[in-house]
Amino acid sequence: MAEELNIIHTTDKREKYASLIPQIESLIADEEDLIANLANIAAALKYGMDFFWVGFYLVKNDQLVLAPFQGPIACTRINKGKGVCGQSWATGQTIIVPDVDQFPGHIACSSDSKSEIVVPVIKDGAVIGVLDVDSDQLNTFDEVDQEFLERLVSRL
Repeated sequence: MAEELNIIHTTDKREKYASLIPQIESLIADEEDLIANLANIAAALKYGMDFFWVGFYLVKNDQLVLAPFQGPIACTRINKGKGVCGQSWATGQTIIVPDVDQFPGHIACSSDSKSEIVVPVIKDGAVIGVLDVDSDQLNTFDEVDQEFLERLVSRL
């Protein structure tokens, strides 16, 4: 199978996700390697949704460690409870931040990042990583993003 996405061009994000997520699910369905799947998910979300930065951090030795991503260089390690990613890891909850400059303790990996959503990746009841998506615009993320991104990470 050719690894190609059919990207629809619409301003309706629900329509974009509804088209893109099943394609990503199909892409990763028969692949057992986690890193390969994370890499393809990051690339598909970056280009399919036109996000500024998309990537994963995986829990290793009591820190979140940078894993596959698409976008500018990023912070390599994040402690539990620190920044948006560390808070999502600590709580096991999705966090939507309309303005990262207003989030107490935000870790500015890129000054171009303006809003963010972080979705925990949970396996057997434990957070094993997070999906981090950044926008270079304020107020980009909402319950639609949360719905579709949580659905996607649940497939991992």
